[in-house]
Amino acid sequence: MDVAWGSRGWEGLSPRVGRRRLPVWDCTVGLVVGEGAALMVDAGSSLRQGAELRQEAQALLGPGRRVTHLALTHPHFDHVLGAAAFAGVEVYGPVGIDWVFAAGRKDLLADAVRHGLDPADAAEAAELLVAPRHRVSGEWTLDLGGGHQVLLANVGPGHTGHDMAVLVPATATTPEIVFCGDLVEESGEPQAGPDAVPSRWPSALDRLLSLGGEDAVYVPGHGAAVNAAFVRAQRDQLAARFGVS
Repeated sequence: MDVAWGSRGWEGLSPRVGRRRLPVWDCTVGLVVGEGAALMVDAGSSLRQGAELRQEAQALLGPGRRVTHLALTHPHFDHVLGAAAFAGVEVYGPVGIDWVFAAGRKDLLADAVRHGLDPADAAEAAELLVAPRHRVSGEWTLDLGGGHQVLLANVGPGHTGHDMAVLVPATATTPEIVFCGDLVEESGEPQAGPDAVPSRWPSALDRLLSLGGEDAVYVPGHGAAVNAAFVRAQRDQLAARFGVS
């Protein structure tokens, strides 16, 4: 089914693929629609935001349809703390994200509060956060029905120790669409926190470009959609910034 994008801030990238830039931290989430299933890419920064996203997706999908899959691109609070609002959904993430959710939960919570999330909201979301059932170490193809497939690709480390991209194949009328997580940022300089792996970040973008190709639309974790030339330029900037090839 094609979706009538345009409501509540949802931007259509193709008839079956949309994205929304969330308020406050300008984090991007995505929705990919098949015949019998739908994939949400990232979950927002709180249970409230996750629940709003699930309700918005339901309205876009229409009666009898719902989000069935959730892909978490990397373990930062603005992308994952809404995940518990998607109970009953098949959740995917890069290998190692489960370790962060277990051993690094206090750091995740502290990071959310430091960036301005209400402490009670952050604590509730962190308490209910569970590791993805499906952990991607290489590539994983999801079948969303009607011949519509999505590729989950573990392309990190880079922005974090665990970065996964979501690739929607091209059709006769639409280009390939690549959800990059925060490996790519358009609205500002890419952020390299204490969990970043700078020495591997350029090669992660090389991998992203090899999967997406020259004609793909690349959707950053923050900011406007970009093309391959932008990703390549950011790759070179990161290599120069961190002194790697």
